[in-house]
Amino acid sequence: MKAVRCPIVELRQYTLHPGQRDVLIDLFDREFIETQEATGITVLGQFRDLDDPDRFVWLRGFEDMPRRAKALESFYGGPIWRAYRDEANATMIDSDDVLLLRPASAWGGFPVPVDARPALGEPSGSPRSLILATIWHGVGPFDDAFVEFFEQRVRPVLTQTGGEPLAYLRSEHAPNTFPALPVRTGEEVFVWFARFADEDRLNEHLDFLQRSERWSKEMLPALSERWMRKSQRLRLAPTERSLLR
Repeated sequence: MKAVRCPIVELRQYTLHPGQRDVLIDLFDREFIETQEATGITVLGQFRDLDDPDRFVWLRGFEDMPRRAKALESFYGGPIWRAYRDEANATMIDSDDVLLLRPASAWGGFPVPVDARPALGEPSGSPRSLILATIWHGVGPFDDAFVEFFEQRVRPVLTQTGGEPLAYLRSEHAPNTFPALPVRTGEEVFVWFARFADEDRLNEHLDFLQRSERWSKEMLPALSERWMRKSQRLRLAPTERSLLR
């Protein structure tokens, strides 16, 4: 499949005040999708974290770093954000957990969605699946040699166990072109995403992976040498208007 036009991607994880996630999602889905996309931002997806009721996760993409700066200046300096920023910020404890990423290869970007985003207030034409985001923290850069290893050796095992990667990205180290919004720096990460029909299929993949001899005896030892700490898994349920679903 053809990749969407997002050479730059932000993975944003927000910690919210208890009970405020649906408040933020209602506001986000109503006010912050089309208004961001009007500035040139691609809102790839927004999600409820299944394992943390107070975490909101979302993805947005950009054509390049200079256009990222221009788009963010336009949105955060615009009338919609000014009108609703206090309401949005009131739901949040922390919004600075942001990874700046780029597709790990020409095939690593997010695929063009099959279905359009549901209009506000309209039911989706297709069932929402679940997304698994896996974040690997490296002791050093995830270089081209690692990407080749992932594509040729790791990806087939993930696919065989039911978790074919939908997209895979690595750290983008360009200077933050919009310093008003912090991003995590000085880190090396590799993030891959997979889509599952439901929670049972997602959990089956994790179980199959754990029981796979090829994974445990060949892949995991090689990967563990590169990891600074245990990988992070985010089990994500798309919101009603998430494009990635």
